[in-house]
Amino acid sequence: MGIVNLLSNFLDKNRKKEVAYVKMLSGEAPIYSQFGNDIYASDVVLQCFYTIIDEMSKLNPRHVRSQGMDLIPIDDDIQRVLEDPNPLMTFSDFMSKFMFNLLVFENSFVYKQYEGDRLVGLYPLSPTQVTFVEDLRGRLYVKMLFKNGMSTTLPYELLIHQKNHFTVDDLMGGSVGGKRNDAPLLEVLKLNDILLQGVRKALKASLAINGIVKYKTVIDDGVMDEKIKEFEDKLTKNQSGFLGIDSKAEYIPLKRDLAIVDEKLLEFMDDKILRNFKTPVEIVRGNYTAEQYEAWYQICLEPYIISISRTFTKSIFTKREITGFKHQIKLYPKELIFMNTAQTLAMVNLLGQSGTLFENEKRVAFGYPPLKELEGVRLQSLNYVNVEYAREYQTQQKTPIKDGESNDS
Repeated sequence: MGIVNLLSNFLDKNRKKEVAYVKMLSGEAPIYSQFGNDIYASDVVLQCFYTIIDEMSKLNPRHVRSQGMDLIPIDDDIQRVLEDPNPLMTFSDFMSKFMFNLLVFENSFVYKQYEGDRLVGLYPLSPTQVTFVEDLRGRLYVKMLFKNGMSTTLPYELLIHQKNHFTVDDLMGGSVGGKRNDAPLLEVLKLNDILLQGVRKALKASLAINGIVKYKTVIDDGVMDEKIKEFEDKLTKNQSGFLGIDSKAEYIPLKRDLAIVDEKLLEFMDDKILRNFKTPVEIVRGNYTAEQYEAWYQICLEPYIISISRTFTKSIFTKREITGFKHQIKLYPKELIFMNTAQTLAMVNLLGQSGTLFENEKRVAFGYPPLKELEGVRLQSLNYVNVEYAREYQTQQKTPIKDGESNDS
């Protein structure tokens, strides 16, 4: 059931296709391994990733068509698939898987299932290796190998391919070979682990031997064992906090100066790790201010939202549908609205009352998706009137107000 069967069926239909490696400008073979997850042993990295994923899973997908400045929602098969991608996942589940692959592997693949020309399903894929090949006509394919040993070759146009940090490689996001460049981060994580080991050792040392009982006479091993047992019994049964011993014994406390790692140093290390993912420690802890969340949204989440919206738009629609009919896939952050809304509210009040904004534009400004019934609707307040005709409006007099006159008369 699910994507495994879909891919197996497709593989059977295309097994005999003759393909060759895609020629890359770098001259390298387009074979990419998706493994290399050493950094995910760090709890700080995982907490950061889960924070980003949880926020992105709150997004609301919407198929819209732009008409001038107005965005018109489209209720069709594409919208229904966006809301319910496949029988195994909600959109939140889908986005969680999609974002995890993107953050971990710098690339995220989605299989588009069609029945004829109708889109009926979206399935996020997690291949361990991908190879780009092309047939004799130059059609691009992606050969995928999965953890269970299954292998399949899919036409690239049946995939949504989201690339993160698309810089060095010709076909994949990330660094050379389509992988994360984790070398600098690994050095920081190793240093952070050393600091945490120091804390663990200091804690263990604080629970070790705290003193020595010195007996002032020479006693044999049997008597020594009895004395030790007697001393331990006194420690166990003592409730007052004071321990009495006779004059034959002397207790010598061990002075221990434990060098505990400074708290600010540990916070600095956490901050240095999280900066790699543009996420402050306050966001991970959940004790952020509205201003901190707004800044994090703009520097971390918003680039993902814009880029994913554009990738889905390009992959799902034809060039004519995009450029001619202005179809788009938009991800609306209603559940993410973070900021002090005073400025947005002031803007909507100012432009909305003058009839400058469409009603759907007002909704979008606050992160709500547009409504079909508000298509093309633009309202204007009647609380404003041309100053020259204020008297006519109020008293039905048709004489314009002259400079220096008051409209109170």
